[in-house]
Amino acid sequence: MSKLETLPASMEELEKVRASCRKMVRRRAATSGGMSLIPIPGVDIAGDVGMLLQLIPAINRKFGLTPEQIEELDTRHKVLIYAMLKKVGSDLAGRAVTRTLVVAALKKVSARMATKQVLKYIPVAGQAAAVALSVAAMMYLGNSHVDACFEIARGAIEE
Repeated sequence: MSKLETLPASMEELEKVRASCRKMVRRRAATSGGMSLIPIPGVDIAGDVGMLLQLIPAINRKFGLTPEQIEELDTRHKVLIYAMLKKVGSDLAGRAVTRTLVVAALKKVSARMATKQVLKYIPVAGQAAAVALSVAAMMYLGNSHVDACFEIARGAIEE
């Protein structure tokens, strides 16, 4: 990590962090897709919440954007990070990630999630569609967060 102890030091390092986080998102999305095949109502959504409760803080940590990492920064850099958080409008970066925040993020893709619940009871084609929707929703949420963290960290590096 950089002189700032928590933030990536260069654009090259930042790109590596982004690639690593996207790989993490892909793995979790594949697991989410597999969970959507379980025919018990709510298991897949509960699993998605649990996965996001681990994934989002892991992404924050890799970008140096956990509340603890931000507190380690000097005052100038703290102000810069908080300004970038506000500019980017991220609800999950730089904050303690709670179940409430994760559920709110999932509600943003709730139409997909509701469709997934119905589709998984239709043999074969419905299950395939449910898997695809689950993977797409997890990819969307995860990659959106990675992109937000990337923008925040890039803004800090460029300053």
